[in-house]
Amino acid sequence: MPAPEIDQATRTELEAAAFRRLVQHLRERTDVQNIDLMNLAGFCRNCLSKWYRAAAEEKGIPLSDPDAREIIYGMPYKEWQAKYQKEATAEQKAKFAAANQGH
Repeated sequence: MPAPEIDQATRTELEAAAFRRLVQHLRERTDVQNIDLMNLAGFCRNCLSKWYRAAAEEKGIPLSDPDAREIIYGMPYKEWQAKYQKEATAEQKAKFAAANQGH
């Protein structure tokens, strides 16, 4: 069955809802480290915050990196790091370096 025709406004609403659900999921899954996301999917919470900031800037809305990160993390980044970020293992770092050269 082909996908239904969806008008642009509805498509934007659906995409926004899916994005909000992704952000909520990542906020709930504090056990998932950014390096794990990068190693498995090639993006992380910080990438999402940069994409969010870039989209805001395209609309003429100035948004700092710390403010964009707080939108994605649900708290200041430094607070999230202190609460949830663990030291990456040597294996995680090596996998990241091999897969994300120049990132």
